[in-house]
Amino acid sequence: MDVKKVSERLSVSGQLSLDDIKGVADAGFKAIMVNRPDGEGDDQPTFAEIRAAADKAGIEAHYLPVSPGRITDDDVQAFASALDKLPAPALGYCRTGTRTITLWALSQASSKSVPVILAAGKAVGYDLSPVAARLANGGRTPGNIQDETHQVVIIGGGAAGIAVAASMLAREQDLDIVLVDPADVHYYQPGWTLVGAGIFAPEQTRKELDSLVPTGAKRIKAGVVAFDPDNNAIVLEGCRVLKYQWLVVAPGLKLDWNAVEGLSETLGKNGVTSNYRYDLAPYTAKLVNEFSRGTALFTQPPMPIKCAGAPQKAMYLSCDAWRERGVLKNARVEFLNAGPVLFGVADYVPPLMEYVRKYGIELSFGHNLVKIDGPAKRAWFKTTDANGASKIVERRFDMIHVVPPQTAPDFIRASSLAADSGWVSVDQSTLRHTKYNNIYSLGDVMSAPNAKTAAAARKQAPVVAENLLADMGKPTARGRAIYDGYGSCPLTVERGKIVLAEFGYGGKRLPSFPSWFIDDLKPSRLAWLLKEKMLPPIYWKAMLKGYEPLAKPRRESN
Repeated sequence: MDVKKVSERLSVSGQLSLDDIKGVADAGFKAIMVNRPDGEGDDQPTFAEIRAAADKAGIEAHYLPVSPGRITDDDVQAFASALDKLPAPALGYCRTGTRTITLWALSQASSKSVPVILAAGKAVGYDLSPVAARLANGGRTPGNIQDETHQVVIIGGGAAGIAVAASMLAREQDLDIVLVDPADVHYYQPGWTLVGAGIFAPEQTRKELDSLVPTGAKRIKAGVVAFDPDNNAIVLEGCRVLKYQWLVVAPGLKLDWNAVEGLSETLGKNGVTSNYRYDLAPYTAKLVNEFSRGTALFTQPPMPIKCAGAPQKAMYLSCDAWRERGVLKNARVEFLNAGPVLFGVADYVPPLMEYVRKYGIELSFGHNLVKIDGPAKRAWFKTTDANGASKIVERRFDMIHVVPPQTAPDFIRASSLAADSGWVSVDQSTLRHTKYNNIYSLGDVMSAPNAKTAAAARKQAPVVAENLLADMGKPTARGRAIYDGYGSCPLTVERGKIVLAEFGYGGKRLPSFPSWFIDDLKPSRLAWLLKEKMLPPIYWKAMLKGYEPLAKPRRESN
């Protein structure tokens, strides 16, 4: 008897024997619901026999038989009504438990989001994606919905999604490509560090998404609800079904502001800010300009996060501004990092430590922000020592720059595309999905152990483009392309100087320039010029247009 708890009211299992019934009662269940019709298999007792055993065990039994693949709307309503009336907790079963959990899922569709329902099923070992369209329709059987089919569907209109569409179309113009994204605006997120420093205006980092869709591609303005990869289908909001021959998954990641107690309520006021949001980066600049004395805290959550250097970039630029104004001596600055080191690539730690000492920054590793009270100017961090013992420590602040915990989007984590980590499971060299050969993924959402940066997406886009075109048999493909884990983090250690960290898998340094031009281990004014003046037009006018300077993919060796 393999019992799996779905909710406080319901657990599910496969076929029960008469000998199991007493164990069900001993386990604390008050009722049994049978969703398998009598006579379906030789291995099953009749419901009359189950009810007699249940009566003997002192629990209630209910019969709601459903044939495989034939769950009607009336069945769902009957299930919901029965579950509500049966004493809890109840155990429902069929041959494998699939019909029971499907009935439960459909009964919840009017009150829970599709990703939440899919995640609940996945957590107990059931893939509910075949009924995703019905879940998106409130649990009801959809009417006559016309499937829309495209050659290539790309999920996500961010840097990765647009870049891979542009790279494919630059190689093959005669492609049927559709981009799926619900947003109106596309953001150049690497620029928000400079917005927070008062160097860029916020408007420099945004454009209308429709204006960036590559010529030859189409855009569908909708959010993804679920995937059904076994049927090459995606379910969109409004119960719309989109089918594909090839799929590219690049929706970015989720900034989980609600994972820190009290954070959402105080963002943008009470001295609480973050450069990880377009509307908050200007508040960072305001706080830095108004700061004259007190305590400034800068946080970093557990990895992985978008641009692992960004939390300390904000700190260095703030300290440099206070040094210029002569108020740094009045400041206590602390960097509270949930991780164990200042930066994940060891070669770049020494030059960063020079600035830590220069600015008098206190480093507190193993400190993860869990709660904040903006009006009281208090923050609480969970710390864990080498023996695994944890405690909560409190800090007072006058200003705090917060980086939220980050995860894959809910609809990704709930899907069969996700690895155990929640990120889309890919081969780290080819970026093809580990299970579905017609699916690729790139950008922040995929599972490869690289830095989640726009620079990484710039290198990944041509790799995915070439590999997908090779799979399609297109003559422009020139062999299997390989991604080496490249990522770049221009560490803004002061206004006008940057340590240009470039690295790949395993922390291997991968500098793009000779050391006589830009030494990646030293603060450089040329690297600052690259960040401030050159990278934005490279992003807007090259990367998103299918041009690939310094981004041509490496080929697999024969």
